[in-house]
Amino acid sequence: MTEKSNISQLSAQDAQFLYIQSATNLTHVMAVYIFDPSTAPGGKVRFKDIIEHMRKRMDVSPMFKRKLYRLPMDIDHPYWVKDENFDIEAHISHGRLPAPADWRQFCIHVARHHSKPLDMTRPLWDMYVLEGLDNIPGYAKGSYAILTRIHHSTIDGVSGAHFFAAVSDKDPQGTPAIPLPEGEIAANDLPTTSEILSRAINSTVTSPVKLTQAFLKFAPALLSSAQKSMTGGDEETATGVPQTRFNGPVTPHKMFDAITFNLDELKKMRLKVEDATINDVVLAICSGALRHYLTKHKELPKDSLVAVAPVNARSRSGDEANPGNNISAMTIKIWSNIADPVQRLEAIRDTTRETKAAKSGLSARIMTDLTKHIPGVTMASVARILTDERFAPKMSNLMVSNVPGPQIQLYMNGAKLTHQYGLAPLAHGMGLFIATPSYNGTISFNIISDRKMMPDVEFFRECLQRAFNELRDAKPNAAARQTKKTAVAPKEPATSQDGSVMYRRVARKPRTVAGKAGGGGKPKVK
Repeated sequence: MTEKSNISQLSAQDAQFLYIQSATNLTHVMAVYIFDPSTAPGGKVRFKDIIEHMRKRMDVSPMFKRKLYRLPMDIDHPYWVKDENFDIEAHISHGRLPAPADWRQFCIHVARHHSKPLDMTRPLWDMYVLEGLDNIPGYAKGSYAILTRIHHSTIDGVSGAHFFAAVSDKDPQGTPAIPLPEGEIAANDLPTTSEILSRAINSTVTSPVKLTQAFLKFAPALLSSAQKSMTGGDEETATGVPQTRFNGPVTPHKMFDAITFNLDELKKMRLKVEDATINDVVLAICSGALRHYLTKHKELPKDSLVAVAPVNARSRSGDEANPGNNISAMTIKIWSNIADPVQRLEAIRDTTRETKAAKSGLSARIMTDLTKHIPGVTMASVARILTDERFAPKMSNLMVSNVPGPQIQLYMNGAKLTHQYGLAPLAHGMGLFIATPSYNGTISFNIISDRKMMPDVEFFRECLQRAFNELRDAKPNAAARQTKKTAVAPKEPATSQDGSVMYRRVARKPRTVAGKAGGGGKPKVK
């Protein structure tokens, strides 16, 4: 009796991150972790210690030792196969931050590393240990950074948070932060030629049927969206997305900066508006910052900017340890045309609720759901067209991704994790990404943009600080003041220690249009 083969084929959602990659559109994500070695044995961590630690944690995820097996002409989605030549030392390197080794030089160095492509012939991850961070305010002497890049076809935000928790410890003595799997992970087998052809033929034959069923599911919403589009005149009216500097072609050269806030401050801000969430506060701060930035450049549109926000599609009982993508997305007006910070937050709260209830934000969600049923060869061809700078659709002005992380102190090799940052891909037509990972009572706002689009990224960081201060110092609206006296604070998405997010659906009373609910009155649009 022969053993059952262990074949792993990429899902459509995973594969699309391969198909859309180009020289200017790299589709990997990067996490940046800052460690203070003062808690490690002897107060020092050597480079070889980091390698040996990772060698012991190779079995927390199958992503470490498997590589892509891509088919000719992309006749079907690729497969994961064992890398027979895997060498961990080929995936972990180290260097030193050049002079003057300050925050600005650190951001430049991080952006340059993020702008380099991964080696697509090996397992799609690497680590870069960066020493010499002594001149950065807020970092302990001797601190070092670990820059971890993983291709987006391999992992999403939630599984990425689980991955990092799995290679981290909850104390300096090396106790794993979450239970480690027992035994080695079974290697993925190379599919036979007959298996490849059989799967490709089956996908091509059955996909049209599944695609038709998916279209019928969205037909009412698609018709409504089309009717709205036909009533408009120019492109902005039809798409609802105003033109900004971020809606042009991106280059290979990225910019990075970040600012970190106390998470408790954002929790207090959400109480200024009844039923607002941390996600709403994040969007309000980003919106306020963009309002200040574009006003300074005399480029603020009269209509609201539109953001795409990824939504975790994993069930509460889902397996966050399983790498790969399980996400959807929604498009949201972030009311950058509202001057008052509390009224802006109120409008965002109403919009996010209505968006989820009405299942709007069609363009992003349909792209996510329908691609599950498109044959690999078709998806690859369409992806090349849609990611061409001449044909890239204008779906939004930016992307904002808020993935809660572990709210406990973590360690690696005895060194204490003190700061965490995140970088994500850009795309033609969407040259601004704001990632907001949280960790141990803090939340960082990470700016990823294109050098031509945002050459003054430091100024945008200042705009984020200004928007944060304005919302923090603003008075709550009348309804929130009343609610604070009579009700408990609204529930947030539950976050487990490993960073996985479990969204609760809470029944709420119907609301009126944005800006008129909650006793705040009609917002002032300037």
